[in-house]
Amino acid sequence: MSLTSRRRFIEFAGSTLATLGLNSVNLLPKFDRYGKVLAQSTPRKLALLVGINQYQKDPLNGCVNDVRMQQLLLIHRFGFNPQDILILTDKQATRQGILEAFEEHLIKQAKPGDVAVFHYSGHGSRVLDPNPIPLKSPIVDGTGLNGTFVPVDSSLPAGYRNVGGTVDDIMGHTLFLLMSAIQTEYFTAVLDSCFSGLKTRDFQVRSRDGGEKIEISPKEKAYQEQWLSRLDMSPEEFVQGYQKGVAKGVVLASAQPSQTAKDVKILDFHVGIFSYLLTQYLWQNTGTPKDIIAHTNEIIPRKLTQNPLYEAKIDSGYENQPLYFIENPSPVANAVITEIQGNKAQVWLGGLTTEEKAQLKPGTVLSVVNSQPNSSGKAIFQSREGLVGIVTVEENIEVGTLLFLSRQN
Repeated sequence: MSLTSRRRFIEFAGSTLATLGLNSVNLLPKFDRYGKVLAQSTPRKLALLVGINQYQKDPLNGCVNDVRMQQLLLIHRFGFNPQDILILTDKQATRQGILEAFEEHLIKQAKPGDVAVFHYSGHGSRVLDPNPIPLKSPIVDGTGLNGTFVPVDSSLPAGYRNVGGTVDDIMGHTLFLLMSAIQTEYFTAVLDSCFSGLKTRDFQVRSRDGGEKIEISPKEKAYQEQWLSRLDMSPEEFVQGYQKGVAKGVVLASAQPSQTAKDVKILDFHVGIFSYLLTQYLWQNTGTPKDIIAHTNEIIPRKLTQNPLYEAKIDSGYENQPLYFIENPSPVANAVITEIQGNKAQVWLGGLTTEEKAQLKPGTVLSVVNSQPNSSGKAIFQSREGLVGIVTVEENIEVGTLLFLSRQN
């Protein structure tokens, strides 16, 4: 796959824990003991994960679950310390909250050579750009619209269809500047949103209305001016850099600019179809951005008319490096033990395919992945709700043990 234009990502690709049975507020104490063992001292691995379901208008269902999937993947497959993963969901994910978290958690902490990840699942939109940057791209539509991320506290003004107004969205321009400020090159953004909308009984689109009558708020433009000053970047340098492409690392987007990102129900839980397939693939494979996007395009249901894409910093070759720039993740797996009480345990089933999860039945055996110190034996499946299963454990299994589906009775 050839490198795509930057605008597909930065402009257009802005393109329940209750269901899962776990609460992120109580997550860190459970993972602290072995998270410290998994996490490498160098390089440090930092992640900011944002998921918004509870919009005042057109709420979504799967965005918080996307964050949960990404969180457990980063901890158990890629060795992130749970304390280095900052999560903002729903009411926490205000415009100010997202921008401050990006600054404090990623920009101020990531050093050269560290790994940094930003994941956004929520509504995307398009607004009128008063200063559009001309791009030599086949997807420029001449409308002067710029893709945005929609924080939980950004709402459309009354009567906007007729009189227009402003919104407190976060523009693609702003994400480019924030990416530019990160000291490490090893940055990955995963954007699971879109900019146009419709609903059917099978899926919901992650979008909020916008258009040429809607403008960005003055404080968003003022924020961009502040970052130009901090970066000592002239407007001309910003335009030139923006036209070149991704500022740092790699960006993965959930859909082409003419398509919509889908929030779907799979079995008994809601997810973003792109986030679901991405994390499922990475539990079972070690892949590059190029490999991963090719895979998701191959298996995503055609009726969703959604084709994810990627872009890497120009001339970097990052599209051929392992995703998240981590060379030696933990072994591939189908599941991981997240909590143990007596001989009963809670297991995360994120690495099973949809068909495998649907076929699970009491008595199904999940065996310990080889090469794990201090772990042996097996887990006997009992029941499942969402991506969380209950198993009976045998022999020496502890929290953090990786499992694979070995056989069914």
